[in-house]
Amino acid sequence: MTRRPATDAELDQLEARMDAWLAQWARSQAEGTPDERPMLIDVTRDDAVPRRWYVRLAGESRDVIAIWLTLRQRTLAYESYVLPAPPQRPDQVADFVLRRNYALVGAQYGIGPEDALYLTGELPTHCVDEDELDRIVGSLWAYIERDFTTLLRLGFQK
Repeated sequence: MTRRPATDAELDQLEARMDAWLAQWARSQAEGTPDERPMLIDVTRDDAVPRRWYVRLAGESRDVIAIWLTLRQRTLAYESYVLPAPPQRPDQVADFVLRRNYALVGAQYGIGPEDALYLTGELPTHCVDEDELDRIVGSLWAYIERDFTTLLRLGFQK
């Protein structure tokens, strides 16, 4: 049996929880008591898309990792732009990410707009809580950090 879509009131409550989770993370970083999560640079809301957040994180192999979180009626969708379409060896890049997809949990590489490479996933709204938000953001950050240098080498160096 399929769950019913979240009501507006349920989405409002979940939106408030996500706002509070992001605000607490930002406060911990501003107070100089960062936790084990990646370094949060900032969080902004999209005025054009309801219930959408842009979370920017400091990276190590990549300067900034941006993650879009979009709360929908049935799911929390998340995505991160990884890199543009590779001009060299696109078949090797595709092979690499397909093999990576086999071991990824809760996310997958895919080709998005402009043939760019994205990391995406979705979670049912009834499963969204602070632990899952930590897992989502931390996993996307870790996957990009692990693979970014290899993807650059494969697709952008002669």
